[in-house]
Amino acid sequence: MNVVLSWSGGKDSSLALHEIMKTDANVKGLLTTITKDYDRISIHGVRRELLRQQAMSLGLHLYEVSIPKDASNEIYEKETESVLLRLKKNDAISSVVFGDLFLQDIREYREKLLGRLGLGCIFPIWGKDTKKLAYQFIQDGFRAIVCTIDPKKLDKQFCGCEFDGSFLSEIPGTVDPCGENGEFHTFVYDGPIFKDRLRFSIGEVVERNGFYFADILPVSEDS
Repeated sequence: MNVVLSWSGGKDSSLALHEIMKTDANVKGLLTTITKDYDRISIHGVRRELLRQQAMSLGLHLYEVSIPKDASNEIYEKETESVLLRLKKNDAISSVVFGDLFLQDIREYREKLLGRLGLGCIFPIWGKDTKKLAYQFIQDGFRAIVCTIDPKKLDKQFCGCEFDGSFLSEIPGTVDPCGENGEFHTFVYDGPIFKDRLRFSIGEVVERNGFYFADILPVSEDS
C-alpha cells in the first residue's frame, strides 16, 4: 500500500509517521501546504527551508501544495486535489495518513475530500489519550519547539519555548496537551525517525492575524 503523509512539521504528524512506519505501508513522501506569499508552512508559519531540512533528515520526498495568503477553502481544495491526483497517477498512492486526534468534523471533512478522489484516509493516532500521547512524544526522544500560539487560548509567553515536561505542567487545564483545538502548534527538530537533528535559533515573536509566531531560523552547518 502506497501512502503519503499529511505533514505540518509538528508533533502530531511526526507521531503519525512514527506509527505508520511500523506497518507494511510504503510511505512515498510528505504532503505539506505552503503559503507562497510567506514561503512558510501554512498555519504553523515555519520557513520552507526548515521544512525541506525535515524531509531530508527523514529521507522522504516532499510534495508541496502551494496556496496564496488568505486562500479560500475552494482554492485550498483545488490545489490539494491537483497534487493528490498526480500522486495517485504517478506513484499509485491509495491513501493519505493524518495526525488528527479527536475532532470528528475534521476527520469527516478529510474523508469526504479524499473520497471524491478515490483515496482513503488513515488516522494512526486517532482516539489516543492526548496527555499520554504528549508525554509519549517526549519519552520517545522527539524534540519540538512551540512555534504558534492562539492568545485567546494560551498566553503568548509560551511561543518559542520547548515542548517538554515543563511546558505541559505549566499550561492551563483548559488547553489540550497536544493543542488539538488549535491552542498551539509545534516544529519538530529531532526524534527517532530523524537521521539528523536540525540546527536552528529562535528569532523574534511576531503577531499576525491574531496569532503569535516564533520565527525559527535555520542555522548552517558551518555557522
